[in-house]
Amino acid sequence: MPLLARLMLLLTALSAVSAATAGPCDGPFALQVLGSGGPEANERRASSGYLVWIEGKARILVDAGGGTFARFGASGARFADLDLIALTHLHADHAAELPALLKSGYFSPRSRPLTIAGPTAGGDYPDLEGYLLGLFGPRQGAFRYLSGYLDGSGGLVRLERLTLDAGRRDAMPVYSADGLLVTVMGVTHGPVPALAYRVDYEGRGIVLSGDQNGDDPEFVDFALGVDLLVMDHAVPENAGRVAANLHALPSEIANIARAAGAKQLVLSHIMGRSERVLEQSLGLIGKRYRGRISVAHDLMCVTL
Repeated sequence: MPLLARLMLLLTALSAVSAATAGPCDGPFALQVLGSGGPEANERRASSGYLVWIEGKARILVDAGGGTFARFGASGARFADLDLIALTHLHADHAAELPALLKSGYFSPRSRPLTIAGPTAGGDYPDLEGYLLGLFGPRQGAFRYLSGYLDGSGGLVRLERLTLDAGRRDAMPVYSADGLLVTVMGVTHGPVPALAYRVDYEGRGIVLSGDQNGDDPEFVDFALGVDLLVMDHAVPENAGRVAANLHALPSEIANIARAAGAKQLVLSHIMGRSERVLEQSLGLIGKRYRGRISVAHDLMCVTL
């Protein structure tokens, strides 16, 4: 990738993204990356997790992978402010720290219910309800002492569960209030039931792809005209068949962002295999997609 092109990418990233420092995001509508990594242990990157800030409050949490609990605390977010926890799928690097986050809620002044959304079942993966019962079920749950989250007893707030059809390829409503709209569609992540989420607020939109292989043409329509598109960049362009069945290649990411007309693209879910060739991937994506490109890092904010 030529030096001038690298400098241009760096400048556009700096113009769109604040420094990775602890604290909340500024502005009326912003995305904060809690975890920019994948399932590998990494001192710089927690696993997947994102906060959507609206008017100074963290109202939506998308995914809660390993390490995001500490990042949630560093961000200054408050459990009491959350309106929605949205899980893209039930891999550990996207959902493992949900019990820790909910345990912290016991010490929150919150009393109103909390909506949580996640996918239907498939193969080795339970649906959202089965996952929550496995964690918090009153008889056999791993954390059964937190079973009050299922019915609002024991001083815990009730989880209002939304199990969303991961097989559907059209937009489904999830949450709507005060000018905020969250929609979802199913995406292909190999054999894993998976979802992508879109958050719209006062004429601006954020789409989080979750883990997907880029094979669903409907996803372009779902992300059409979005201000910020977050795509998981977990594999290099020469990924093998198994990896490519799980994750979109850099060329596919570029094609999706271009076809959707996304104004900004943030690459996240960075793994060792994708970080080692990040410069080449940025060059490939930059040839096909002309919008702003940034590489996610933990606690960065993108303000719209």
